[in-house]
Amino acid sequence: MGGGLTARFLAATLAFASPAMADQPVRILDFSDLRGWGEDNHDAALEVFVNTCPDMGDSEWQSLCALAQSQTDGRAFFELFFRPVLIGGDRPALFTGYFEPELDGSRYRSARFRYPLYRLPPEVDGLWHSRAEIETQGLLEGRGLEIAWVDDPVDVFFLQIQGSGRIHLAEGGYLRVGYGGRNGHEYRSVGQEMVRRGIYQPHQVSAQVIRAWVARNPIAGEELLRHNPSYVFFREVQIRDPNDGPLGAMNRSITSHRTIAVDPEFTPLGAPVWIEKGGEQPIQRLMIAQDTGSAIRGAQRADIFYGSGDAAGQQAGRIRDPGRMIVLLPIEIAHRLVPDA
Repeated sequence: MGGGLTARFLAATLAFASPAMADQPVRILDFSDLRGWGEDNHDAALEVFVNTCPDMGDSEWQSLCALAQSQTDGRAFFELFFRPVLIGGDRPALFTGYFEPELDGSRYRSARFRYPLYRLPPEVDGLWHSRAEIETQGLLEGRGLEIAWVDDPVDVFFLQIQGSGRIHLAEGGYLRVGYGGRNGHEYRSVGQEMVRRGIYQPHQVSAQVIRAWVARNPIAGEELLRHNPSYVFFREVQIRDPNDGPLGAMNRSITSHRTIAVDPEFTPLGAPVWIEKGGEQPIQRLMIAQDTGSAIRGAQRADIFYGSGDAAGQQAGRIRDPGRMIVLLPIEIAHRLVPDA
């Protein structure tokens, strides 16, 4: 079963198909092949699925979404109408974690809050200036593009990596920002660069370690952060309830420990995905692919959303584990993808 499929065939059968899928081995599994499947809380996964499935355009997905609204047994729903599909063969998946940062800030510049979060400049369309050029040449200053000001430049850097965050305003209340665009440069890992320079070993690197090193070495730290040429801009997101999760790529609130960011060239946004994560804290759980990320590339690659705030950030920063991810596809789509199954 499975094997390489042509890009032309994929394009004719799957809304999420892309040329990148052409060389990917694909295999339909049984639910009995999913380790830990019977122990998960499928009703919780169904609730998250229902939150974003109305935005899935394909007719098979829309039919199942309408049906999902009235379901009371999540496990029965997924087993009856979906098939587990392994895309990418048996090479190990890579799981990392992400979170929604909570920053202290203000809508007004002050001696404390002097590091801006910027909106997308109107002239940015495709490849633009690098992070180093933007920061050293002052290309955004004095243009009225500031959304808010925060008290730590490293917070700005990590907020750009996460793509969204919540700011506790000095004047009261909260401001939430979401992804508003980018300068078109590919993301480069600062952690990997620290390893390359011999500053740390791979197992020592985490967001907390990077933050502490930059704080101890502000000049060298500023140069290190500019190793990543990618620069992310933001937009203000209206908050109905500060307890809701941030908006994901489907413009709906995402859910801690049930949402993953994926590469949409291989995994449809909104699809259920079974993950089997190894490491010190193994996870076997049905997640929903509701988000994307500039560093999330490939069929066996996912970023797990751990929630908001410092505790979630500490959890997320420790995750870099192998495993396996299996996409649950509607039966008709699964069998069109693997017609000999």
